Parts: sequence; C-alpha cells; structure tokens
Amino acid sequence: MPPTAVPTGVAPTGDYSGPLRPQVHFSPPVGFMNDPNGLFQASNGTYHLYYQYNPTALVAGNQHWGHATSDDLYTWTNQPIALFPPSGVEGAGVFSGSAVIDTNNTSGFFGNLTEGVDPIVAIYTLNTPEKQTQDIAYSLDGGYTFTEYENNPVLDINSTQFRDPKTIWHEETGKWVMAVTYSQEFAIGIYTSPNLIEWEFASNFSHAGLLGLQYECSNLVPVPVKDSDELIWVMYISINPGAPLGGSVGQYFPGTFNGTHFEAFDAAARIDGFGKDNYASQFFYGTPANESISIGWASNWQYTNLVPTAEEGWRSSMATPRRHYVTNATRIGYVLASEPYQIESVRNSSLLPDGAESASIVNTTVEIDLKNNTSGAVYFALNFTIPDGANVPETAAVTLTMRSSASNETLLAGHYLGGSNAGTTWVDRGKLTGFEHPLFSDKVSHTIVGNAESLSGIFDRSLFEVFVNGGEFSATSTVFPSEMLDTLEVTTTDLPEGADVSAAVWGLRSTWAQQ
Repeated sequence: MPPTAVPTGVAPTGDYSGPLRPQVHFSPPVGFMNDPNGLFQASNGTYHLYYQYNPTALVAGNQHWGHATSDDLYTWTNQPIALFPPSGVEGAGVFSGSAVIDTNNTSGFFGNLTEGVDPIVAIYTLNTPEKQTQDIAYSLDGGYTFTEYENNPVLDINSTQFRDPKTIWHEETGKWVMAVTYSQEFAIGIYTSPNLIEWEFASNFSHAGLLGLQYECSNLVPVPVKDSDELIWVMYISINPGAPLGGSVGQYFPGTFNGTHFEAFDAAARIDGFGKDNYASQFFYGTPANESISIGWASNWQYTNLVPTAEEGWRSSMATPRRHYVTNATRIGYVLASEPYQIESVRNSSLLPDGAESASIVNTTVEIDLKNNTSGAVYFALNFTIPDGANVPETAAVTLTMRSSASNETLLAGHYLGGSNAGTTWVDRGKLTGFEHPLFSDKVSHTIVGNAESLSGIFDRSLFEVFVNGGEFSATSTVFPSEMLDTLEVTTTDLPEGADVSAAVWGLRSTWAQQ
C-alpha cells in the first residue's frame, strides 16, 4: 500500500507480481497515476517519462511528477519523484506539462552545465485553490532533479482553468512555442518565447471538433506522412468529460502551422481510438524528425478512482508507446495512425501449437494454451486475405476469445468480414467479472470502408489493445478478470473459398520481473 509520507530522494518501490499488474506497460510502483508529462528523449537515447502522481493514496490528488527512464520504452527504471508542490501552499499541486532540451541555453540557466549533460527545462501548471499558472523548473543533471525558477510564474492570466502546457522549439522562427489549454473556454492558446521565460500571446485555436465539457492536455506537433518525407502538423486535444462513449478521450486535427497560427485542414472531429481508455496522450520531445512517438494514460476519469488494482497497491497504467504517422483512409481522409513502438523488442517465442511461427485458420478454431506464458502478456497478429469478387456471407467473421480455465469468464474481440457489418472490429469486456460499474461500458466497435487487411493486439493482464490495418484505427481497454486468462482461441467462420486468415501469437517478456 502507498506510504504515508512522500518519498524524497529515493525511487518509490512496488510489487509487480500481482495478477492485474501489467508486465510490458508502465504502471506506478505504488499509489495513483494519471497523465504522462514531460516526455523527452535525451541525447544519449534514454527516454524520460514523468507522470501525474499521488504517491500517498490510491486516488487522484496531492499531484507530483513521478519519473521513470527507459532505453526501449518497455523496460523502465523508477526514479525519485522529480517535481513537488511548493511547501507552505495549502492545496497546491504540480499539474500536467512538458519538458524540453534547451540546447542553445536560451533560458540562461545552463552556463556552467557539465559537458555531455542535457539542459532540461520543465514547463508545467502549478495548481492552487486560487488559480492555475504556468511555471518552469530547470535541471542541471539531465532531468533527474529540478530547481524551480525563482521568478515563477512565467505565464499567469489569473484563471482557475488554464493548464497543461506543451512546449516545442520551432526551428523556422527560432522561438519556443507553447500550446496551453483555456479549459472551459474550449480554446488552445498558442504563445511564443525566445527564452522559455518571457511569453507572448500569438493566437487561439478554439471551439473545434467535440467540445465535451472542457479541453485538456493539448499537443501541437509535426507528424510524418506515411511513405513520404513530408511532415503534417497535428493539434491534439483531450476532452473530459463529454467523450462519445462517456468520460475522457482524445481528438486531433491535421493542419498547418506557421509558428504563430494553427489552421486545421477541415472541421472534422477525429477521435483518437474507438476504445474508452486512452487519454491525455503526450508526444515525446527530442525524437528524430521522422519519428513521432507518444504515450497515453490507459484509463478513464469515469471510473479510474474505483478500479480493483487498488487491492495490489496501485492504480492506472500507461498505454503501449505508439509510433505515429498520418495517412489517408478510404473516404474519410486524414488519419493519425498509431502502432506499438518496436513491440518486437519484448517478444518471446511463438505460442502457437508446436511452436509454429504462423497458422492458417480457415473455418476452424485454433486453441492456444497460455498457462506456461509466465508474463501473462501476449501479442497477436492476424492477416486477412479475401479474393476479389468473392461472395462473402453475412456471418463470415474472425473471433478471438481469451478465457479463464478457473472461472470460464472471457474477453472477446473480432472482425466481421461480410454483410452490413463488414469492416467492423469490436471488443467485448462485459463477460469479465473483476469489476462492475454502470459507466464501465462493456462493448466498443469501429467500422472502416471495406474489410481490414490486418488486426493485431496486445493483452497484458489488465490491458487490451487492438490495432486495425497497422494502427490506422485502434482501441485501448482496461480489463479486469477475476482469474487469470490462460487460453486464447482464434476462430474463423463462414469464410468463402480462397479466403485465408494467417495468425501469429507470441508471448511477451516481462519487463518488470526483476523489480
């Protein structure tokens, strides 16, 4: 259970052996976690993840910045808490924000920096009962400890709903750019600065897409276009509450950015994923220009303070790290695709019968025993082949069933190949018995034009993610079985002649087994 006092100067520790504890996703060692913050890749390749963290309770509050580092985005080392609320300010919390590498020392903080150490500046919201301001802190040791800027705040508009700054360096104008949320005015303010200290208002991007009841956690980032050297700017906005499925969700807008003004290509509301549990995604600073990587929070504010992982001393995990690209989907145009980032780096051997690397599954069921897969984490990849002009029955489908031999509860997912539901991918977590809540929606689905060519996914004890067509569309769902799911069945029904479903299933290596 969480400690009564906030640990200082030492990394929090936790038990990673619980039956619901993810083994290839990040979760806090103990206590409660929500939004990812301050994501950056250091010049030596190390990834830094900060996160909204309550180290002394299992619900949101008492917000600090937790910290962890990784060389592969899966194998994490917990670090000491990085940012603390100021002492003597009742009810204060360090809310969400970002971090940058001040390579040119524009801030002036790094005149005596040790050679080879990255000059890191964190830009974050200080929340107090009176207002929300944007503050900064700098690190002389590459992001492990921070010193608060003595003249904070650097941006104060005397508002209680002004938060979540995401800051980038804009090379063309030679300035820092901050996207920050006027939460209940449904606007993203764009500010510029030569030095991270003095900020000038440039423009607003407002009342776009779904409004919900408030905006939060925005990103303004360039993203590669698939099979091209082109980059497209994307404005990413989180909303909570008010998602189509209830609670929290992310949405995005492809467009252009000139250093001061963002203009969306169109007025469409594009939702990031058709599941219910992927929120507040943040993109890493410092990655190569041709690589756009983010991490999202795998939960939903409608029930995050209630889920049963509290019995193991922790609540909430992050979604799989995602590599992004922009592509054109049939009929609907621009899509921000997301695929698991180098998942092969934690892949173990095949779990298919006799260790086969793949299996053709045509109008039959293949049962895969997961009992010897000690991590409890699985990655699957299905590829669909339907002959041109084939008469595909209404009932043609692919179904995945994860089952517990102890309780017979099931987690289900699948894809319809024929009839009016052709092209529909679905997930059903309603037959699991580990958690009940009226707002814990059990079924989600998404339909594309035509059938999918592929369906892949990750199951990791209490998380289930599916990716359609290499991540053009995806769903993230928290799942809470009362007993371990130890069998996977892949079933295809009523496929036409010449059709094929090729399946591969691998175990995933526990990245937390030694902690």
